[in-house]
This record gives sequence, structure tokens and C-alpha cells, in this order.
Amino acid sequence: MQQTPLFEQYAKHNARVVDFHGWALPLQFAGIIEEHKQVRTEAGIFDCSHMGEFLFTGADAMAALDRLVIGSMTSLAVGKCRYTALLHEDGGILDDGVALRLSEEELLLVTNAGALDSVAALFQQKVPGAKNLSADLAKIDIQGPLAPRILSEFGFECVRSLTFWSGAQLYRKGLDLIITRAGYTGEWGYEIFVPNEGAADLWQELAAHPSVKPCGLGARDTLRMEMGYPLSGQDLTADRTALEAGLDRFIAWDTDFLGKARMEAQRDSGDYQVLTLLKSADKRAPRHGFELVYNGETAGVVTSGTFGPSVNCGIGLGYVPRALAQPGVMLEAGPRKLPVQIETPPFYKESTGRNRIEAHHLQP
Repeated sequence: MQQTPLFEQYAKHNARVVDFHGWALPLQFAGIIEEHKQVRTEAGIFDCSHMGEFLFTGADAMAALDRLVIGSMTSLAVGKCRYTALLHEDGGILDDGVALRLSEEELLLVTNAGALDSVAALFQQKVPGAKNLSADLAKIDIQGPLAPRILSEFGFECVRSLTFWSGAQLYRKGLDLIITRAGYTGEWGYEIFVPNEGAADLWQELAAHPSVKPCGLGARDTLRMEMGYPLSGQDLTADRTALEAGLDRFIAWDTDFLGKARMEAQRDSGDYQVLTLLKSADKRAPRHGFELVYNGETAGVVTSGTFGPSVNCGIGLGYVPRALAQPGVMLEAGPRKLPVQIETPPFYKESTGRNRIEAHHLQP
């Protein structure tokens, strides 16, 4: 298994390490539910150094990238982030990612580990001027309602001005860093991109703070699930389009992109399945692969499912016909016919992520 620059830090916090797309990563440290609650109440740090980072330089590179994704990268303002999806030739989803416009000439795109080799090959073939930075950068995410205050204490003054879905470059302790405020947990979240040689020191700094605890893949999954965020390779797959995946608000219909005709046909007909939130009445959760049944007939499939610690019930994501995707509709999931109800996103509605950060949020 591949190891991130922070691998040696895991043992100091009693991590349980698993194979995640060929990477040795922590599933948990103190425990999934404890880490989940830590992020909801204070702050947690995640090693996300297995993810991909690509730098695009020049107008030609950005225009070429535009043809491979559902959103316009050329129109993205400097200092702003944009969520998008990378596409196969037929419009199926290859991966999702977050772009940050670093300057008029440069754009950073962050992708996932599962499809990293395929994404890198696509860019090498289709995008002139694309540079793969994945092997050179570590990525440390700090998430939670105390994250802005903690980063401010460590001298990250940019948190005072960063709005939701924005980013900045900064120089700290002899290193050029990039920081974004996007988040995958629903809470105030920051992603810090640091050269490999500075990763361990930054991790140790943050981990030593009394309001911070290391968190693993398990808590990351329950946190994203409570927000209804899809997972690349599980909820977002090659046999689904961005329209089916509920990403229509991110689609730039006035641009040309792979599989556009297929998605336009889906949009115009209205006859397609959509990714939907599913909630049980107790702690039992719908599970990946469970068949969804409506009025005795197969209606769809569950793609993700878990217990939501903050909502105290089973939650899931699944594809159902668009006509069925209405809040309150009841379905049965799996062999034991677990009753699940379609919900409006997110499951957890008390998160801080979109809130404006005021001066008092940065005070001890």
C-alpha cells in the first residue's frame, strides 16, 4: 500500500489503518462516533494526502479542461472555488472534484484517489499544460465549529476573510501553502495543501491543540452522509450522469462538454433516475446495494448507507425514478424490507459550514 507523508503520525494516535484504494489510511483513531461528535462540536483533522492535485496554466489549458467537466472553469473568479464532475466520453461520471482559481493564469483542481490514475491519464492526453502535483503535496483538512478560531491562533489570518467556497495562497514558516474553505462535513472546514516536507510539522501543531483530535475515514463518511454529500466511485459512477446524481445546479449548459447530448436528452424528457436521500425511523440503515421497492415493484438501489450519529437514525443515498423523488415518499430497502422515507437535504440541519464567520468566532 502507498503511504502518505503523515503515515508515521498514525501510530502516535493509535490509528486503525486500512487499505483505501491502495493507500494505507486511518479508518479511525479513538472511534468513529467519538470522532464524528468531535467534528460536530469542536474540531477534527483528517489526512487527505491521498487525493489528487492538478495545476492548469494558461487559457488553453483551462479551455481544454472545460470540455471535460460539467462546469465552466474559465469563468471562475480568482480566489473562488467551484465543485464539478469529470466525465467519460458518454457523459458518465469519472470523478468529482473542487477547483480553485489561483490567479488569472492558474487553476488548481483537487480530485479523488480512486480514479486518480484515470484522471491523470485523461489530463495528459487532453489538456496541454496540466501538471500533476499529487506526489508533491500533502493535504490536511481541519473541520468543525472551532476550526476558524484554531487556525487563527496558529497565525492563519486569512480565515478572517475567506468566505464559503473560496481559497488563498499564503507563506508560512518557510513554505508556500494553499488553503480553501470548502468542507465535506457540513461544519466550518478548511483544506490546507502543504509541501510534503512540511506536512508532519503542521499535523503535529494542529493535533497538539486541546480542541483538536485526529479523525479517520469512518467519521469522514458518517459526516458527509449526514449532509447528503455523494461519494465518488460509490454514489457517483460511470453508469450515472451528473443530472442523475443531482448535480444539475453545477452544470454549465451553455458550454460544450463530454456527453452533453445525453444529458440534454435526459433533461428534456424528465425520464431518469435521481440520487435521493433516504431516512429510516430507527437506527437500522439502508446499505449499499440494497434494492429499493415501491408498491411491491423494484424502484431503485441504495448506493450509500450508515447510522447518522447526529441524527440518531439510519440514513442513506439511493437512485429512484425522478417522479418518485419527493419528500415523504416511503420505500422498502433490502431483504428485510426496511421502511425508508425520502428526505430533503441535508439530514443534519444544524451545521456551521455556510455560516458567516464573525470576529467573536475567532476569540478564545
